[in-house]
Amino acid sequence: MTTYIIRRLIQALIVLILVTLIVFFAMRYLPGDPILMYLGAGQLTTITQEQIDEARHEFGLDKPVIIQYFDWVGGLFHGDFGTSITQQISPGALIKQGLPVTLNLAIISFLISLIIGIPAGIICAIRRGTWIDTTVTVLANIGITIPIFWLGTMLIYVFALQVHFLPVQGYTSPFTDLAKNIRQTAMPIFCLAIFPISSIARQTRSSMLEVMRQDYVRTAWSKGLRERLVVARHALKNSMIPVVTLSGVGLAAILGGSVLIETVFNIQGVGMILFRAISSHDYPVVQGFILVIAIFVLLINMLIDVSYGWLDPRIRYG
Repeated sequence: MTTYIIRRLIQALIVLILVTLIVFFAMRYLPGDPILMYLGAGQLTTITQEQIDEARHEFGLDKPVIIQYFDWVGGLFHGDFGTSITQQISPGALIKQGLPVTLNLAIISFLISLIIGIPAGIICAIRRGTWIDTTVTVLANIGITIPIFWLGTMLIYVFALQVHFLPVQGYTSPFTDLAKNIRQTAMPIFCLAIFPISSIARQTRSSMLEVMRQDYVRTAWSKGLRERLVVARHALKNSMIPVVTLSGVGLAAILGGSVLIETVFNIQGVGMILFRAISSHDYPVVQGFILVIAIFVLLINMLIDVSYGWLDPRIRYG
């Protein structure tokens, strides 16, 4: 196990290096100049070339691109993400500001997807061919295909503008006002959870149907064991490996979807801050945020891989 974890850590480090290279050079070669945006598009006629050159030097953008990359990576080892071009603060401060908001939405969405998706898939597998199976399967297919930004817009129109039941936008910490937090996050969480719920329900149903055909499950049925015992002790655990894998992908999708959902609902989380940084070509903020998201995804994938040994004792880590 120790050897496997070390090997995975080395692989994760290689992936992080590739992520830093891709995001750094991709941002540098996108059309647009962050310095001109920083100095003010409406004042371009009064800005001199000396002012532009001075701003480039201030942010280190006058150096060769490869030198800029190594300067940024070197700063990361000291916890320095650089300085935001547009906001003149450290991206680390912005991450501390937006990360709790996004984690609040993401963790609740992920837990809801597990709580609803797994039981729904189990029920569909046990009651295959019934109206319950048909209904859940149709809803799951719709949930997978529906665009979450369109869904968010429709929810705002119905529940905020027509029914006046939920607020249109905003975010309040649950530690400040729990009731207000629930009302403000209900629609964003639903939008973020709809795809994971649907995909987990489909995968759980498929995995359960495959396991239910195995000889050891048939033997359990022939012994006269109760349905609940057969499902919980013999079928469920052995069908969970594909579901756990998909759950990790679902959590990564939730983090990615937060960019759209936080923009739709005007929530000042990681997604909203990242969207604004990309729009303004704020290199340090985009680089820092994507690096943090990549670290989260890599840790999630590692935890999932380690959990395989608990779910299936036949799996050995070399």
